[in-house]
Amino acid sequence: MNRRTFALALCALLLALSYYASAQQPKKVPRIGFLTAAGPAGPNIEAFRQGLRDLRYIEGKNILIEYRYAEGKVDRLPELAAGLVNLNLDLIVVASSQAASAAKQASTIIPIVMATSGDPVATGLIKSLAQPGGNITGMTVYSPEVSGKRLELLKEAFPKISKVAVLGDPTSSGYQLDWQQLKAAGKSLAVQLQPLDVHSPNPDFKGAFAAAKKQRAEAFLTLPPPLMAIYRKEIVALVAEGKLPAIYHNRDFMDAGGLMSYGPNLADSFKRAATYVDKILKGAKPADLPVEQPTKFEFIINLKTAKQINLTITPNVLARADKVIK
Repeated sequence: MNRRTFALALCALLLALSYYASAQQPKKVPRIGFLTAAGPAGPNIEAFRQGLRDLRYIEGKNILIEYRYAEGKVDRLPELAAGLVNLNLDLIVVASSQAASAAKQASTIIPIVMATSGDPVATGLIKSLAQPGGNITGMTVYSPEVSGKRLELLKEAFPKISKVAVLGDPTSSGYQLDWQQLKAAGKSLAVQLQPLDVHSPNPDFKGAFAAAKKQRAEAFLTLPPPLMAIYRKEIVALVAEGKLPAIYHNRDFMDAGGLMSYGPNLADSFKRAATYVDKILKGAKPADLPVEQPTKFEFIINLKTAKQINLTITPNVLARADKVIK
């Protein structure tokens, strides 16, 4: 064997060994975090998992997820976010504006995907929807014009109401814009609005409802801050106790026995968040991925609840519902 032939054979052998060694190296399994102010139960988290499965990510096999739940105690979010950052994750998925803020304070390097959020521009999480900049992108369900639409549906369903109690957290992002939309709708509908302000981390819902009863509120409406969804069972129970017509800002309240809801489809938002996870794991940068706004809205009526509290919803409103629970 001459030197040339030997050299070529040696090169071929080295390449084969290199390929074999590379093939034997286990592929890195992506490890992501999931941070929420709520608890582990709920269809929205499952919608996120389904979104991953649709993209061929199987939890426990080719993707690992570290879950952190604040269980309604939003003041715990910074601590939970810091704990996730210390795990050197590939990215963190957050389920509210408060969770996003906590994650951003903990790290400006690890990519952060919003499964849902309020107004991310107003809260300083991103520069703009089209060009978020920094390490945060994902979904926002912020749509202040929807608050006025909820009041319209409530008035249409119960034409005689003239005073509506509005439960919200004035310190949350988007509250002022939501309130302005409601005021404009209330003026055109001849409906007087009664603000019921609650604050985290220890909201006094019983006190708020006592105030509504004292001022003889005839109906009830919630604004979108995540605080409301966390305590939805308590809120729905208090509304039912007062036998008031009510409309809520998302379908989670319907699962708790709410009367009506109108708002973005949160399950769709969580499912869409999985596409951001996929893009970032494949090399995309959050700064270059535009934030998406909701495209699916749903109007749901619970006739079972209406019967329990002796309320009759007008037929024309029933006909407009995307879903009627019987």
